[in-house]
Amino acid sequence: MTHAFETLTPDVVLDALESVGLRGDGRLTALSSYENRVYQVQLEDGTSVVAKFYRPERWSEAQILEEHAFAAELMDFEVPAIGPLVLNGATLHRFGGFLFSVSPRRGGRPPELDDAEVLEWIGRFLARIHTVGARKPFQTRPALNVQTFAEEPMQWLLGHDMVPLDVQSAWTRGVEQAIAVIRRYDTLNAEAKNGDIRVLRLHGDCHPGNILWTPADAAPNLGPGPHFVDLDDARMGPSVQDFWMLLSGDRQQRQRQLGALVDGYEQFREFDRAELALIEPLRTLRLVHYSAWLARRWSDPTFPANFPWFGSSDYWQGQVQMLEEQLEAMEEPPLIV
Repeated sequence: MTHAFETLTPDVVLDALESVGLRGDGRLTALSSYENRVYQVQLEDGTSVVAKFYRPERWSEAQILEEHAFAAELMDFEVPAIGPLVLNGATLHRFGGFLFSVSPRRGGRPPELDDAEVLEWIGRFLARIHTVGARKPFQTRPALNVQTFAEEPMQWLLGHDMVPLDVQSAWTRGVEQAIAVIRRYDTLNAEAKNGDIRVLRLHGDCHPGNILWTPADAAPNLGPGPHFVDLDDARMGPSVQDFWMLLSGDRQQRQRQLGALVDGYEQFREFDRAELALIEPLRTLRLVHYSAWLARRWSDPTFPANFPWFGSSDYWQGQVQMLEEQLEAMEEPPLIV
């Protein structure tokens, strides 16, 4: 069967832009994105924009609009996030069976995460994102918890026979053991009734690739420092979700990086240190969710081409080993700052 994105030809992209009043000069460049299709398009007036075509049936229209509203809210509070343009009175458009948006093009380089000053700067802006995120909850976008990121993905993978039989028992046992540990944390348990649980609207996928660092002289209209892109995974969750993907190296290095992030964060917003115990559970949830994400996207030709190792017994045995390592990591004392 032809995947929907195979019908998204350059002509369709240019026609979609013309439908909202933007005339391309014929030059477009596909940008790195597996989940959606994203293009940098040169316009006839010499400027360029970024057009994002959403994966069909991933988010509802209401969920996408809620992401757009969050981006607009951040920008209203002068948080350096990149949100979609309002064209013909709307940020979300339809063309050729696709939902799409158009954003201004912003340049930048990956942040230097071994620089404490850079991490502190990022921490300050994360605090500002979370201050806005805490003002009200998402109404339609899902939360990050053990149900959405472990239980449902596990059931889907097993129900669709995605895990080879020779590894299935060990993998299932590892996920079930991980779920049992993660359920200790009310913040990650959707069924918990604890009124003290603190979740808020997050970036959700705050890894270095979604932060552009702009030098002071590169974009005077933006200002120097970090700029956050791709709110596609924005959802409700604990604030530390936007921290842990910025940490790398051994425990000492991660602790030093975390200290710099928190130093910057607490210049604007208090950080609840109890959330540090959630870092390894969140890493474990992402591990399970990632396998299901790959499996669910396998009909998209981009995925077999870029992830040829997925689905083999070796892959799943590697997942079993990583689950075992995560079970040990979740029993270790958390990082401290």
